[in-house]
Amino acid sequence: MSYVDVAPASLLARGPADREVTEGAWRVRWDRVAGDPAELVRGHMTPDLDFHTSGSTGESLCWRRGREAAWREAGLLADLVAEDRPGAVVSFVPPVHIYGALATLLLPARLGAPVWYRKSFFGPMPEVESSRVLVVATPWIFTLLLQHLDWVRRFERVTVLHSSAMLPDTAGQLRAEVGGDRLGVVEILGSTETGGIATRRWATGAPGPWTLFPDVTFADRPEGAGSGEDSPLVVRSPRLAYRPGAAPPRQASTGDLVRRRDERTFDLVGRSSRLVKVNGRRVNLDDRERVLRAAIDCADLALVPVADPVIGEHVDLLVVAPGRTLADLDLAAGFAAMGMRPRKVHLVPGIDRSETGKLRYRQPTITADAEVAT
Repeated sequence: MSYVDVAPASLLARGPADREVTEGAWRVRWDRVAGDPAELVRGHMTPDLDFHTSGSTGESLCWRRGREAAWREAGLLADLVAEDRPGAVVSFVPPVHIYGALATLLLPARLGAPVWYRKSFFGPMPEVESSRVLVVATPWIFTLLLQHLDWVRRFERVTVLHSSAMLPDTAGQLRAEVGGDRLGVVEILGSTETGGIATRRWATGAPGPWTLFPDVTFADRPEGAGSGEDSPLVVRSPRLAYRPGAAPPRQASTGDLVRRRDERTFDLVGRSSRLVKVNGRRVNLDDRERVLRAAIDCADLALVPVADPVIGEHVDLLVVAPGRTLADLDLAAGFAAMGMRPRKVHLVPGIDRSETGKLRYRQPTITADAEVAT
């Protein structure tokens, strides 16, 4: 795969939604820019940037971010990875999403580092001269890096910037292969509506708490903060997105449940849309999917909440396994690993996800002849 050299001004003028920017494979040499990159951004990028929600929690909606707010947030991301001193950026996240616009388009400008971008999972890795590299990733990129360990091992330090979903087990596998002293993972929690709101560095053992970005605060300060009670994550930030024609909101609810430790840190319980109660027990579907992926050999899988006429809430399992039947899969081992059985298992040709890996709210119709009760 060849990467086309694109001038910084041309990239910015095309914008994050341009098809050639999103679908192409290109390189931008921000390390060769003379003068202030901020002036290039202000001179060539449109004042308003429109993004659409992934459809993971309902219908996709348009949300607008100001160019200045996006440039400030790119600076916050640069601060998060500064200690690793990356000399180059390799991104696989399409700029059409807010995370990609920030980390693929603007973060390299903030770092003054060359950036290579491609959307495709296939093809050779780019030839990067720097000994320290930042990889802008979605969950499947850890699998890609495992497939290219020789490329990863060329570097003195690889930092993976990860957003959009729970870290997959492949992140731990990659760390075991490369070594914790050479691989760092910086996680971002955020959404199209809020931008980045919290971060943490991944380390061995149990994950640590999330810390709010410096310009983000909790929208309220309940007396019970630190008591171990679950509460919705509602934040205030000067970077909140707004609907075209409307004023920016004063605060935003993320749809997450958290356990606040203090005024700046919290533990993430999970997305409320991905938490269900089955037989009176709360189940985090993202966490159970992670366990299932390690136990079931398939191309893709997803747990989806369903209504059950007897017990109310339950879950179904969607499995993608081309050329095989459900009888070919060790479902029993997967169910034992995750500690529960889904209501039904559906063999499906594909699972509808956003480009950053999020499960969309509505999945294709499931036919009865491709399901099995458990």
